[in-house]
Amino acid sequence: MRWEALFADMEAQLAAGRLADVRADVAELARAERASVTLAARARASVGRQVRVLVAGGDTVTGVLVDAAPEWLLLATPASGRALVPTAAVAGVGGLAGHAAPAQGAVESRLGLAHALRALARDRAVVRVDVGATELVGRVDRVGADHLDLSDVGDASGRESWAVAFAGVRVVRSR
Repeated sequence: MRWEALFADMEAQLAAGRLADVRADVAELARAERASVTLAARARASVGRQVRVLVAGGDTVTGVLVDAAPEWLLLATPASGRALVPTAAVAGVGGLAGHAAPAQGAVESRLGLAHALRALARDRAVVRVDVGATELVGRVDRVGADHLDLSDVGDASGRESWAVAFAGVRVVRSR
């Protein structure tokens, strides 16, 4: 009888040790999973939510998150219609869901900032481009690998064209 109690006690200790190991492994796997979550994945999980985007330089864009990709966020704003914010210009986002969306497909993951800007060029949209201390207004004529060409839509006599580096773009708003 004493032997049976001793073996039962040893088996209980082994089971408790295994359970503690499993719990530690699960906690470590959860931490590793959280460490791999990107801002874009959190943003994709938040499409349809009201968010506040703090843009580098201190400006805030508030609106409903319409779409998100690794290189940009698109918001529907009450004041300006649509606002395209490059993720490189994002300092923070308030109102995101606590979870992440599943991984994007191969095509979706290639939708970069240039792709979104080319859609604006195709539509001949007049936009306001916030480049920090200055706001440029015009039509997106062409989109290169790292810049966009913006033609001024002012009067014909003072027409000017800007080549705007993607790195300088803070927000592109519909006019």
